[in-house]
This record gives sequence, structure tokens and C-alpha cells, in this order.
Amino acid sequence: MEYTKYVILGAGPAGLAFAQGLKDQGQDSFVILEKEKTAGGLCRSACVDGSPFDIGGGHFLDVRRPGVVRLLFRFLPQEEWQLYERDSRIRFRDMTIGHPFEANIWQMDMESQISYLISIAAAGCSRGLPAPERFVDWIRWKLGERIAEDYMLPYNRKMFADELDELGTYWLDKLPDVSFEETLRSCLCRRPYGTQPGHASFYYPKKYGYGEVWLRMAGAMKEHILYEKQVCGIDFDSRQVWTMSGESYGAEKIITTVPWAEFGQIKGMPEELESNLRRLKHSSVETRYVAQELDTQAHWIYEPAPEIPWHRILVRHNFCPGSRGYWVETRKERTSGGDGDSFRYMNEYAYPLNTVDKPEIMEGLLHFGRSRGVYGLGRWGEHSHYNSDVVVELAMKLAKELL
Repeated sequence: MEYTKYVILGAGPAGLAFAQGLKDQGQDSFVILEKEKTAGGLCRSACVDGSPFDIGGGHFLDVRRPGVVRLLFRFLPQEEWQLYERDSRIRFRDMTIGHPFEANIWQMDMESQISYLISIAAAGCSRGLPAPERFVDWIRWKLGERIAEDYMLPYNRKMFADELDELGTYWLDKLPDVSFEETLRSCLCRRPYGTQPGHASFYYPKKYGYGEVWLRMAGAMKEHILYEKQVCGIDFDSRQVWTMSGESYGAEKIITTVPWAEFGQIKGMPEELESNLRRLKHSSVETRYVAQELDTQAHWIYEPAPEIPWHRILVRHNFCPGSRGYWVETRKERTSGGDGDSFRYMNEYAYPLNTVDKPEIMEGLLHFGRSRGVYGLGRWGEHSHYNSDVVVELAMKLAKELL
């Protein structure tokens, strides 16, 4: 068995940023185990049709966390990035409007605006009623019946799950917050009001996919990374993991950024906790390249129509200069064979599902893990829908905490 002070599971943004935090504080007794042949996790990129393609879906560097931006600029300097102001839109019936929906109904005809305003004014949120605990009821309470039925519920069914009431409401602060008053003001002034969604301003590499920055970070610590090492078991008592190929690795502390479901064998964990762990749910998403140009200035487009398989379009020629085509993201259950010549990639672990029971499960799991020197980190280690900038910030904080 190989032994180091830290064993880090996964060479995605969380694992790499944590490892860099160790290095920056003079700690070099660590190893990173990565099941793929390259680093980057969900943020990996490939070259498709002569241009970058982010196989894990659309990932961008949000500007809102300066410490994260400074860290990534150390590996991919600022002059190699392009700064953009987000242009995201929604295809809705026979038109395309800005995102978020409720801030941009002013782009519709007058009769539609009036109808949506009446519906929003009648919503429970606008009338001061308490927030419901079920997902579908919460959406209606927040946005009104019409936006719920015409956009939010169809879109979320496509992206996450057909049975939406399996989801909790505790995570919905990720949604843009637009009040009835701000919606009314936007219709009168013909411009959006309310808080902007994430990535209102973002960086994307000029010549590469988003995966390039993680390749460079991994390259700076290549002696610490072991590729094609898929972890399949963990022992909480001995702080040891083992791989599909039979190697064992032990450490003072284990940092796991991989899905908990990847541990086919678990030792030293109470049966109740392991049973709870197996109840965690996730969605799988296919990314597929389409070799066509779209006549739009948008960076990405949301697609709520149930008859169209994909839920989002990434228009790469609008954020990756010189590239062609676009890619679509489709939940696994909605995919079809399609064009055999198209490049496509299935991400088995795309989004953690924020089910009603997830907070209780993860609180128990993470608390137990810490008591044994095992720390869950990032989108999969914490089973939370974090963007890459959030993941990096959490990793930097954890490295400082543990050192």
C-alpha cells in the first residue's frame, strides 16, 4: 500500500484546486487518483471539427470570485482569455426572448405581457403567502401559474427529472430573483430588471476549450497525479482506498471529489449511512456536436419545448472565436441514436439531483466522513450543483483549513 499525507480522489477542478492549495502552502505529500486519461473532470475539452468542444457541457469562468480568477490566471494568463457579457436566451414558441423569462416578457406582444403580469401578481409570493415545500408548488408560488406551466416546469422536467416533486426547494436560491414590481417595471421601460443570473460576465479561453486551464494546472503537478486509477472502495477506519486494478492507497486524510456512488465497497461506515448514500440521485447528460451555424448572437439558448429532446444549446462560435457549429445538451433518458457521424459524449454524472432528502443524507455523510478524516469536496463530494468557480473557492478554503 502506498501512503501519503493526502489522497485526493479526482483530478477535476475541485481536486486540482485543493492540491494546488497544498502546494502553495509547502505541502507536497499528496497523490491524486484520476480514473480518466486526462485531467479536468466535467470541465474537460476535446477538439471536434477543428475547434474546442467541452464534453461536460457549457462551463465558463465567472468573474464574481476574484481569488479564483487570480488562481486560474496563474496557469492560463489573462491575455489568453476573452471577457464576455452574458447573452443567454430562451426559445419560446415562435420567438426567442432573453433569459430569465420573467425579466424579459416585455419582448412579447402586449396581450401576452398583460396575461403574464396578471398571473405573476396572483402568485403566492406576490401576495405574501408562505413558500410551499414541494418543488412544483414552489415554482407556481414564486412565478405564477402561467410561467410555471409554459416554461419553468417543462424545462426542469427536461433537464432534471420527469417527477419534479422528488426535488426539494432548498436550492432554488440559484434562480434569478425577479419580483412582480421589477417585472412590471421591465414591461414599462422595455428592459430587464432584477438580479442577474450567474455568469453575467464570464471569461472563456480565446484559443482553447475550458479544459485547457485544468490541463495546465495538472501539468504543474504531474508527478502527483496517477491516471486511469478508478477508485472502487474505501475504508473509513484505516483511511484507505483501493482501485479497480487492485492498488491500495492510504493517507492521514482523504479528499473525495468523486461521486459517492463510485464506491462499490465501503468499510467502516454504519449501515444506515451507507443505505442513505445509495439513495442519492443524479442525472446523466449527453453533449452532441452539430455542424451548423446559428443566426444568433447568444452564447447559449434554453429550449423548454417538450417535443425537442435537448434542453440547452451552446453556440460555440459566439464565445470561441474561429470555431464552427454548436452543441446540444440532452438528458440521457431523452436521447436517441441520431446522426452516427456526430460527435457525442455521455456524462454519466452530470448534475446531482437536489432531492427532498438530500440535505439530511449529506449532512450525516459529511459529518461522519470528517470524523474519520475523509472530506467530501465539490459538486460530487458534496453532491451539490456547484459551478466550477464555486468548487475552486471551496477547495482553496479547505486546503487552508486542513493546513
